[in-house]
Amino acid sequence: MLVKAADGHDADIRDLEALLRLPGVAPETAKKIEAELRQVRAGDKAERDAAYEIEFHFGRSPNWATIHDLRIEHDGHVAQIDHLIIDRLVEIWVCESKHFAEGVSVNEHGEWSRWWQGRSEGIPSPVEQNRRHIVLLERVFEDHAVRLPKRLGLVPMKPDLRSLVLVSSNAKISRPKAKVKGLDEVIKADQIKTRIIDAYDAGPEWRLSRVVGKEGLVAFAGELAALHRPAKVDWAARFGIDRHPVEAPTPVTPPTPREEDLPSPPRAKPAGRASGHVCAACAKPISFAVVKFCWNNPKRFAGAIYCMDCQSQFR
Repeated sequence: MLVKAADGHDADIRDLEALLRLPGVAPETAKKIEAELRQVRAGDKAERDAAYEIEFHFGRSPNWATIHDLRIEHDGHVAQIDHLIIDRLVEIWVCESKHFAEGVSVNEHGEWSRWWQGRSEGIPSPVEQNRRHIVLLERVFEDHAVRLPKRLGLVPMKPDLRSLVLVSSNAKISRPKAKVKGLDEVIKADQIKTRIIDAYDAGPEWRLSRVVGKEGLVAFAGELAALHRPAKVDWAARFGIDRHPVEAPTPVTPPTPREEDLPSPPRAKPAGRASGHVCAACAKPISFAVVKFCWNNPKRFAGAIYCMDCQSQFR
């Protein structure tokens, strides 16, 4: 029975594609993003293909529990486990799925290499990676982070952890002639049913007395799946990209001053024999003679003083 489905990598793929569309991304950075995008897509395909095989053979049986894409944080460490298959004997198959488009090879020292665009490049050993996952799961059980199922409702059952590395079914696997420890755990994804059922059938018959109830299997797998702690990757930060660069401040246009706020124009200074008076119309300095003329004609100029040019409007 399916207890937890895979979260998938659709969000990561969208984020990486969005980074490639950003203007101004350096060519070297774009190459790194493209390489990461290829790996995420390949890993997503491998996990989907393996999950399909697992669910096809075990997903509908009440005697098996399946968990996909389980990320556990415990004791200061993290394990990203692709698949778990649990039977009623509390045998747990811990599966790491890998996609190698052009094939993979392992030498007599257990060193892994994959082929990409006709060239070989070294990669970390999936076998060792899966062993670390198993070590962390053992600590989870030892620290009672989940309740172990009990045989006959009384005796806790210690899980039996087993490792499998599932390589995509169409990939080529080159193995060394010499025997390498752990390499027998590496199989094609479409061989998983045969491997697990054969191992189950090869066990002694007395084990069947240790079978836990279906309800106990469901409860145990459910508590294990509840440990899942999804992680959100900040891809922009990983590649040193600032999604929100600081923009230049928008220039502020000062407000237009009101007419009443403007300073008064300076009073014209009298020149020569000027009287110190200015024309009431144009503010032009006026001589004593013109001032006297305006004073002597108060009715004509309504008591104001005008220069000779402006006096013409009163004729």
